[in-house]
Amino acid sequence: MKNINISRTFTAAALITLVLAGCSKILTEQPRSSFTPDYFKTENGVKGGITSLYAHLRNIYGHAYYYSGCITGTDEATYAQSADGNFKDMDMSGVGQVTSTSAPTAVPWGESYSDINTASGIIENASAVGLPDALIAEARFFRAFDYFLLVQTYGGVPLDLGAGELKFNTNPVRTSKRNTVPEVYTKAIFPDLLKAVNDLPDAGRVIGGVTKTAARLYLSKAYLTYAWWLENPKSIPTYPEANRTDPDGHDAHWYYQAAYDVAAAGIDNHGSFALQPTFYDLGVGSNDRNSEILLYADRTETSEYYNGSSLTYGSGGAPDNFAVWMMTWNYTLIRSSKSATSWSNAASTVQRAATQDLGRPWTRMAPTIDVVENTFADKTNDSRYDGTFVTVYRGNWNLAGDNTATYYNANLLPVKAGNAILTFLNSEPATPINYTDWASKNNVGAGALPGRADFVISPQGISRLRYPGLWKMGTYRTDNAGGLGQPNAASTRPFNIAKLSELYFIAAEAAVKGAAPVAGKSARELINVLRARAGKWRFSNAENVAKVVDNSAAMVAATPATIDINYILAERSREYYGEGYRWYDLVRTQKWAELAGTYRIGGVNIGDHTPQTITRTIQPFHYLRPIPQGQIDAMQMTDAEKKAYQNPNY
Repeated sequence: MKNINISRTFTAAALITLVLAGCSKILTEQPRSSFTPDYFKTENGVKGGITSLYAHLRNIYGHAYYYSGCITGTDEATYAQSADGNFKDMDMSGVGQVTSTSAPTAVPWGESYSDINTASGIIENASAVGLPDALIAEARFFRAFDYFLLVQTYGGVPLDLGAGELKFNTNPVRTSKRNTVPEVYTKAIFPDLLKAVNDLPDAGRVIGGVTKTAARLYLSKAYLTYAWWLENPKSIPTYPEANRTDPDGHDAHWYYQAAYDVAAAGIDNHGSFALQPTFYDLGVGSNDRNSEILLYADRTETSEYYNGSSLTYGSGGAPDNFAVWMMTWNYTLIRSSKSATSWSNAASTVQRAATQDLGRPWTRMAPTIDVVENTFADKTNDSRYDGTFVTVYRGNWNLAGDNTATYYNANLLPVKAGNAILTFLNSEPATPINYTDWASKNNVGAGALPGRADFVISPQGISRLRYPGLWKMGTYRTDNAGGLGQPNAASTRPFNIAKLSELYFIAAEAAVKGAAPVAGKSARELINVLRARAGKWRFSNAENVAKVVDNSAAMVAATPATIDINYILAERSREYYGEGYRWYDLVRTQKWAELAGTYRIGGVNIGDHTPQTITRTIQPFHYLRPIPQGQIDAMQMTDAEKKAYQNPNY
């Protein structure tokens, strides 16, 4: 794990020069191995610094260990059979422990300060080289973005990197002082985002560039998060210790209202952005970088140079986009028979492939039974379960050069390429699944039902070894050339960070917390915009066929008359499952222990299909992550000062 001393962030950063490619206005990169502070006083230096702020997103979003810290240990996921400490530590269930040396919790600290310092350098120098306010606003956005990530993760953090608060630092300093949470919000996050909202354009300067809408989203979310912090309904401790009072004299209600107002303005004035017509359209790889995505960490399959990682074999480290591997189980172990009369000459009928339903299996994280049965209880009207998970694994042996026309699967029934080989059922079947006769034959512990050629596992049979995969973030390549492609490469898809849809959730949450809504934008009405969209199908992944169905009326009718925070959180999980929002959502609302305190899943062995109920121990101090030990060790301060710098109980 890389540890970056915040006092050396300028020399640690890698500058990247911005080039506009014709009229397409695509952000491209020219890495520089070295530079001096004087370079930031040139137009190319400032533009290069801005481009580096976009590039740095790849070191966080798609990073599997940071990803684990955002999801493992919440009500969305637990560790899977092949997990190491990067996942078990996060589970809070006694198999590991979050410490100051835990890699997943160190990523935001290790990756944010170089970008904060770069942003400060841009802000200080851009005017002098004649760059417009809109360009400077991009740097302000990212400085606020990084500070918002840090304050949510660790509590109060330093605003002074050695040259003064929010100043560009070029001199190594081995001491540091943490500011309080209110200081971080009111001195850094809010002013920068307010300026960004004012100065950023409605349409991005380049494809994927930040906009006024993106700034409104983060300003409204920062207001919302700070309002919860001021209210502190569960008496969660903060650090450094500070009174829950706002330096500007506003109370929590004022910030809830501000969050609502800014989010509502973003909904009404969304520029070129728009909600996608169906949930499927959000996740299908052929529609990446669509109009709903406000910010993403970009990758490409056209060039290793611009992708930042290999196009043939992922290393399992930043800037690879390898997060989705973690929730992919080893489906390649599935076997089918070549004989119609006996189980013999068994062969692998689901090969590893660079397709959205398959990809590279690591078996490090798993959805719980509760996710399948409770979070996504409605799998008929609501398209989001089908648009989130891989529930059917289909034969693709032909893509590996196997010309066998027919294999024989469950009940020795015939299957052809493209047929279902293994299915995770939507619910418990009326007829008990026969695991006894088939679990060892198919080699993955699945069972059979009478008359079905596909092997099956029910929700109650989900285990740390076998579980639905994550389709929405799955591998997507256009260069497979009719074969298996490059399934061992990291994903070349962009990692989505922010969506227009979240403005609806932010406004709804603020309204539930007491903000006065405007006509047509009550909490229920806002949530129903997204629930109505979720009821509209255009394709079924499970059935692998077009499915044009509109269940929006049923979805809206099923929405409770009164919306509460738990319902909003459930809807957020249905909308953003597995995308890295969850730990921050549960910490913000102080619902982590309540909603994720127990979970159900089967064990780590091939025949484990009996749910186990696991209890987590989530203490109030866990709502802050530890400052990385590498940072503590790098500072030249007394032991007492270092101890005081660390969050309590770590």
